[in-house]
Amino acid sequence: MTSKPTEQIAAERDESGDEGSTEQALTPGRVLDHGRYRLLSQAGVDDRCNVQLWRAKDGVLGRDVALTVLVGDRSDSEAASNARRTLERAMHASTFNHIGVARVLDVVTQSSSDPTGVLGIVIAEWTHGTDLLDLVAEGPLPPGTAARLLQPLAAAVEAAHHAGLVLGADHPQRIRVTPDGEIRMAFPGPMAQATSSDDVRGLGSALYLLLTGRWALGPAPEGLPAAPTGPDGNLVAPRTLRPTVPLELSTVAVRALGNPDSTGTTGGVRTGAAVLRVLEQHATFETTSSVGQSGQATESNEVWRREDPKPDQEKRKKLMISVGVLAVATLLVVGWIAASLIGMFTENNANRGTGQVIGESGNHPEGQPPPGQPSANLIKIPVSSATQFSGNGSPDNPGRLRNIVDGDPATDWGTSRYNQQLGAGGISPGTGAVLTFQHAAVPQEVLINSLSAGTVVEVRTVDGTPSADGGTLLGSATLGNGDTPIKLNASSSMQQILVVIKQLIPKDGGYAAQINEITVNGTAG
Repeated sequence: MTSKPTEQIAAERDESGDEGSTEQALTPGRVLDHGRYRLLSQAGVDDRCNVQLWRAKDGVLGRDVALTVLVGDRSDSEAASNARRTLERAMHASTFNHIGVARVLDVVTQSSSDPTGVLGIVIAEWTHGTDLLDLVAEGPLPPGTAARLLQPLAAAVEAAHHAGLVLGADHPQRIRVTPDGEIRMAFPGPMAQATSSDDVRGLGSALYLLLTGRWALGPAPEGLPAAPTGPDGNLVAPRTLRPTVPLELSTVAVRALGNPDSTGTTGGVRTGAAVLRVLEQHATFETTSSVGQSGQATESNEVWRREDPKPDQEKRKKLMISVGVLAVATLLVVGWIAASLIGMFTENNANRGTGQVIGESGNHPEGQPPPGQPSANLIKIPVSSATQFSGNGSPDNPGRLRNIVDGDPATDWGTSRYNQQLGAGGISPGTGAVLTFQHAAVPQEVLINSLSAGTVVEVRTVDGTPSADGGTLLGSATLGNGDTPIKLNASSSMQQILVVIKQLIPKDGGYAAQINEITVNGTAG
């Protein structure tokens, strides 16, 4: 059971006026802001600051939006002042763009046609999926899954704090999980007195909730169990409630909640980056299926499924037929190969002495090496490490970056899903990795294995601090599917290069790219 109100889709009707209380007036079908936004269904309530969270339809642009509706008595000067402060903070956040936060589209004060108790509205893009209460309704998540889901929100908190912003990510119904399996701040609009420390505590409480199914930050929302405390009054660690929780995850959850700014003690976690580092260490990256837009889980979604799958007789029957067909096809292929070999040996015996020996390079065009091998006179340059580079300071899946230099094309690193393309005026000028060689060398070629055809990549020197447009451009290419070689114009030895993605490809309603392996070939320095 959760405190989330029953979804009630609005009928097509137009209501306005100030009659009745705010609780009665804000119902599905009501229109706000001079009739532009029609309320569809209530997504939650933040009782700490008299805020209602709604899904609504923008009548002008014809899209769904998320409304953070501030309610209260207009004659109460303190309530009005707090509302103005929240609206100001939301307006400042409208320039902030991150995959872990719904983008603020508009901020409006109350209009004469709005219900009496409406003090202001923050409008943000709608986040499909469900809130954290529904996510843990059937029990806590596996620790690795919880760590993976929470990474985008932790990265967003850190990036927002670097930009001087506070998100207000400290309420379970303001945070939603998308069908892609990413947790994001869905209803921006921090409380008037909220600080960056509250965001860090919010991360700790979200992690505690995913690990234990209990809420540890202030009074628990209706229907959600509160986190227990021990005889000494301290919060019981998640590992005590669930011994399978890794010690580091349990510790960071408790210490983020016990931030020194609020408790006066030492040893607390003060930044989103500290939480993010631990999440990256323990995240597991199982492939999950998408959740439908209504928030209902598909059978194969690892995040939502709680029971082992039941045998499917129909699938078993189809599998047996497929195996039979495959066996017949295999016998036919084996027979054809055997006949070909017999014919080849017969022909060789008939033409003994006229045969031609073909070496390993005989299967490739003259002068071209097999895929993944260095070109002529070049050697493979050993790479000792790969370090995350991000033009906007927010790392893209840094826990998986090592996959691009592990020698295994079956593993991969992918960027975050961006809401807009990279480049000038975008959220970031580029994202990628700084590759450090074991010894100084002259790189002549970079071979990139990727399935993201159309991705534009540049290779640059690293002169001091890496920059998407700094250093010397050594080479560039548009990636195809498989191996794409990039010839480099390098004449001197170096120990680092920057491989930076300058243009992503459309994916899942946004932009992203994937790289499986990077190999550097060249000559000794």
